[in-house]
Amino acid sequence: MESMLRRKVEAVERLVEAAEDADLNHEYNSSLEFDYYNSLLINEKDENDNYVELGDEFILEPNEHFNNLLVNTTYSDIQLPTNVYNKDPAILNGVYMSEALNPIFVDNFERDPTLTWQYFGSSTGFFRLYPGIKWLPDENGVISFDCRNRGWYIQAATSPKDIVIIVDVSGSMKGLRMTIAKHTIVTILDTLGENDFVNIIAYNDYVHFIEPCFKGILVQADRDNREHFKQLVEELQAKGVGTVNKALTESFKILREFRDAGQGGLCNQAIMLITDGAVEDYEAVFEKYNWPDRKVRVFTYLIGREVTFAPNVKWIACNNKGYYTQISTLADVQENVMEYLHVLSRPMVINHDHDIIWTEAYMDSALFASQAQSLLLMTTVAMPVFSKKNETRSHGILLGVVGSDVPLRELLKLAPRYKLGVHGYAFLNTNNGYILSHPDLRPLYKEGKKLKPKPNYNSVDLSEVEWEDQDEILRSAMINGETGYLSMDVKVPVDKGKRVLFLTNDYFFTDISGTPFSLGVVLSRGHGEYILLGNTSVEEGLHDLLQPDLSLANEWIYCITDIDPDHRKLSQLEAVIRFLTGEEPDLECDEELVQEVLFDAVVTAPMEAYWTTLALNMSLDTEAGIEMAFLGTRAGLMRSALYVGSEKISNKKFLTQKDKESIFTMDHFPLWYRRAAEHPPGSFIYSIVSEDDSANQACLVTVSTAVSVSVDGKMGIAAAVGVQIKLDLLQRKFWMAMQQCSGFDGACPLSCQDDILNCFLIDNNGFILVSKIPEETGKFFGAVDGSVMTQLLNMGMFRRVTMYDYQAMCKVPYHHHSGARPLLSPIYAFVAAVKWLISDFLIFLLEFNMSSFWHSDNLADAHKHKKHDTLQPCDTEYPVFVYEPAIKETNGLIDCGDCQKMFVAQQIISSNLLLLVTDTVCDCSVFPPVPMDAKEVKYNASVKCERMRSQKLRRRPDLLLHPCMGFHPQENAQDCGGAAGISVCPALLLLPLVLLLR
Repeated sequence: MESMLRRKVEAVERLVEAAEDADLNHEYNSSLEFDYYNSLLINEKDENDNYVELGDEFILEPNEHFNNLLVNTTYSDIQLPTNVYNKDPAILNGVYMSEALNPIFVDNFERDPTLTWQYFGSSTGFFRLYPGIKWLPDENGVISFDCRNRGWYIQAATSPKDIVIIVDVSGSMKGLRMTIAKHTIVTILDTLGENDFVNIIAYNDYVHFIEPCFKGILVQADRDNREHFKQLVEELQAKGVGTVNKALTESFKILREFRDAGQGGLCNQAIMLITDGAVEDYEAVFEKYNWPDRKVRVFTYLIGREVTFAPNVKWIACNNKGYYTQISTLADVQENVMEYLHVLSRPMVINHDHDIIWTEAYMDSALFASQAQSLLLMTTVAMPVFSKKNETRSHGILLGVVGSDVPLRELLKLAPRYKLGVHGYAFLNTNNGYILSHPDLRPLYKEGKKLKPKPNYNSVDLSEVEWEDQDEILRSAMINGETGYLSMDVKVPVDKGKRVLFLTNDYFFTDISGTPFSLGVVLSRGHGEYILLGNTSVEEGLHDLLQPDLSLANEWIYCITDIDPDHRKLSQLEAVIRFLTGEEPDLECDEELVQEVLFDAVVTAPMEAYWTTLALNMSLDTEAGIEMAFLGTRAGLMRSALYVGSEKISNKKFLTQKDKESIFTMDHFPLWYRRAAEHPPGSFIYSIVSEDDSANQACLVTVSTAVSVSVDGKMGIAAAVGVQIKLDLLQRKFWMAMQQCSGFDGACPLSCQDDILNCFLIDNNGFILVSKIPEETGKFFGAVDGSVMTQLLNMGMFRRVTMYDYQAMCKVPYHHHSGARPLLSPIYAFVAAVKWLISDFLIFLLEFNMSSFWHSDNLADAHKHKKHDTLQPCDTEYPVFVYEPAIKETNGLIDCGDCQKMFVAQQIISSNLLLLVTDTVCDCSVFPPVPMDAKEVKYNASVKCERMRSQKLRRRPDLLLHPCMGFHPQENAQDCGGAAGISVCPALLLLPLVLLLR
């Protein structure tokens, strides 16, 4: 993994060197004319069938390596946000200079074909992307993507930072000023990441933390905390008189305490002051807390058009190594907030510290439908690009950031499933304890019928997935970059939480040098320690591999097919066959795994003939309902035989790529294999398969069993076999057996044929396979008969196991506005504007229209929330019910008040089933059902506050990779901003008012 990630870093380093050299040799030309490939305009033609300006012919072809998107692997193209003019001189000069990156992009891809997207994000706003693609606007024709807002850009441009945001909420801030101030805070929050720390203080007559629980501390700027702050910011109201000195004093104290205690980002510290004016310069506060060292930078944002207090506000910034800007409209916010990043990057630029940064995980939406949820995520490696020109050295000019995406599935390919055993897996986490990749990570949730990313999908902590690590021993060791081993007894939920496996896991972990990541590998006791190898000739193995009933796990890497374009269309089975026959001598294959597969193919070859014989000898009248027989081996080989014509198959999903639970995937063995492996060999595991994920619609039953082998006294599971049958066949057999039983005198003291009795066939987790009432099939027995299930629990035949889900989504009443909505709603803005001075009214109207334009897509999203309940992340607990096999049978009488209810329960040998007989005469509805529903874990205010305040162990990114450059002696601190003058055409200014009045 270190070697693979190092190759990505080298590719980025080559891009940085090429970009800086190109800039050094480029002379800025304000009248430069240059045509480039604009990703929005490429291949576009006008009404005369001529290519539009910046939209020349650009060849695009589908490429499997890039998720079958249409791309051009010989050239990059340029993307610009809608608010950036595509012929601006700064843009043209930057694009022209960065043309030098094209041959480097291509060369990098040729050197390392596992590379995916490579790019250069310019500080002027353009985004050069390789391979080139066609960029499509949203439904409103807007391109909102701005590379400068992306996490990889911001993290590469600055070192970790501690920030206290101070916002003026005095009466003078009412109306549009408050709206702009809130938008400014939200924009600042969006520039922070999980290596940064933040708090927000509001002030008027008194100073208060907008989250009282965070009083006196800084909290990690992870997604959860940022979103929490955004909601609180929206609730701010303007009133009273502003006294900023107390807020400044409080901020300096917090920052000093964290700095002295070695907490926080341990690098940059800054105060962001957002106000519509300062009556003095507060020199005494700065002299006491910040001078002469000026360890804390102060950035000031003057809200509104009033310039009376501008000198004081600017003085504060310029005398504290900060930057001053004036924000008059919502459209000004983005560019003005970004200025602080340029200031923080100056020391790095002057010192030419090319930090290598790796981002937290983020979603690759192109993989939504094609991969397991845990494999959707990516990370980015990025480095800043600096100006090398001597004349600009003291200004510390950041040219931009180069980066490359690394799909996490590429890393997991290096921890192959066949080496880890049936329950084994590999996982990755960051220096902050957040999961990069884990088979139990669920970054998506369903809203209606649509899959969406969870709000906190990339800030799921390791302790929320490996939740049995209650003392956080594993988490602490991995965050500290230790190498070691740990053993834990764990409860693993399977089958969407309806069942649980009890395993003893051995955890092996180490850090991945050169990155902030740690790797964990898990082996379950009894699995993954040995590999079964056998000597088989290639000729014999090839003959059996070519049989039509055989397939291989297509997500496993038997042979590497995604490097050479000629190999990408091959399935894994086709690649193995070509490798063995010598047709593709360039194929790189895992010879150990291929040898395993050859052995498995030969050993299991007789199954095809056996299944065929059974099918021919079967009477369709008596055995109708057997659908399929199947076998899976530890090497990912699958054999299957259909017992009916394809037009009659009722469960088309089974053993297909669409049904991930039933096949071997990159992050797990099939569910039927995993369950069979945890039962004694020779024991048959019955489970209901539901076509539409609804237990009430169950129509098929899977029956599987493990195949164990013993070699030199070592016992292991080599395969699992099974059949899939229609549920009505199982029911038919059951009732037939009951009839035969009642025909023998004395053999059946209780006959299921009697009207006074009901018979159930339930599995070891309490789900009903057979009942006299068809609607009960597939349901949990406790929901059907709470009285008997309660008694079985009391008698110990079943036990309740409490499980936890720290990645759940719960419904919440839609009782407040979305955190962004008041910034976007024209109605809200209009009402706020009425309270404004009449002199500012026209400016508001202009801003009102611009705001509506920029954020119309978000408005549509806000209205969509009305259709259904909003979901938000939460913690839940839920029960799973497990049969205790030590109790083979039991019976009893239940006192139901007016009558007594009789029941008998007995285990069915060599299976996971129980026969349960109850009487139907006695009404026991006085006993409530036994629920399986998940319940949200509610925390009282003090516990919730403690959880929010708690600073979980984290490790600052390696100082060798990220040396802190908070200041530089050559830095030009007097470059601290200036008043932004506004000149507006009177006719344009009046236009919105005219349109509104019409």
